[in-house]
Amino acid sequence: MDFVTEGIDYSSVIQKVLVLLFCVALSWKMIIYMCNLLNIENDPVRVLITGAAGNIGYAIAPMIARGLMLGPDQPMILHLLDIEPASRSLEAVKMELQDSAFPLLKGVIATTNVVEACKDVNIAIMIGGYPRIAGMERKDVMSKNVVIYKAQASALEHYASEDCKVLVVANPANTNALILKEFAPSIPEENITCLTRLDHNRALSQLADKLSVPVSSVKNVVIWGNHSSTQYPDPNHATVSTQTGDRPIKELVTDHNWLKNDFVAEVQQRGAAVLRARKQSSALSAASAACDHIRDWILGTPKGTWVSMGVYSDGSYGIPPGLVYSFPVICEKGSWKIVQGLGIDEFSRKKMDDSARELAEEKDLAYSCLNV
Repeated sequence: MDFVTEGIDYSSVIQKVLVLLFCVALSWKMIIYMCNLLNIENDPVRVLITGAAGNIGYAIAPMIARGLMLGPDQPMILHLLDIEPASRSLEAVKMELQDSAFPLLKGVIATTNVVEACKDVNIAIMIGGYPRIAGMERKDVMSKNVVIYKAQASALEHYASEDCKVLVVANPANTNALILKEFAPSIPEENITCLTRLDHNRALSQLADKLSVPVSSVKNVVIWGNHSSTQYPDPNHATVSTQTGDRPIKELVTDHNWLKNDFVAEVQQRGAAVLRARKQSSALSAASAACDHIRDWILGTPKGTWVSMGVYSDGSYGIPPGLVYSFPVICEKGSWKIVQGLGIDEFSRKKMDDSARELAEEKDLAYSCLNV
């Protein structure tokens, strides 16, 4: 059989093949370029830790640097602040962070200068404060903390990022947060919070231990009020995940006397128990709770789950506005909102109001110290 080859323009065919190959190659390069764009590293987030040379600061800094607070893909620069007498310890913390070679850690600033520490920070974790020691009156402690938080609030007001989120850990945490709000008026009130997540985690742990279940299966306890011995750990809305679905704690813990008395007291006094056993206050658990607080605030709470945060009261559940009070909240896209519509029984109402009264007294005491 003879093949007919007449009339075929081989040069044209070759040109078309070359054009096709060029288009394929160009398309492949574009695909790779777009993939690389999607994988561009996030800009570092600047995180301030005050009291960074102390026990909690020493515990939380590596947690943050490892990505436990902001996620495994978010780089950060840590700003470490402490007082001048702790400067050598502060420098040692910086050295250890550098020696750990954390991939996400893009820089460490260790300073005793509050302005330098607050410059452009996106997140501020306020651990530094004046603790109450034996023989000190409450007003003496409050006076010292007013001075500390007035200065730090002023620095955040003038030098922090516009969207800075603040977590106050140092006690009295609720009232220290209120002082900070007073002297950093341009920071939105919803961006100033205090730590009650430690109490929340303690409550989850106590319930899990009582039922001999993993702590991850327990959710939706509530810490109402002040981070103090008047706080109210409320188990009435908590549930446990089982093979047949979520079941209320009150169905599984039949000893309701334990729920109203021993459980509440154990959570309220857990910090004192740690202090007696360790001869120092809680550090590791406080650092972990602070990471949990910021992580859920920034990245969001799991669907169907709430957490406890000390936030500025809007009058929800009859709590007077103007107090920083612990509520159940859900978080999404960097914002929180108070869970509404929870039933409050008479026992809970009294506990919640008792803590609100204590916070009102602390507020009055703090404001009486504002001119010191």
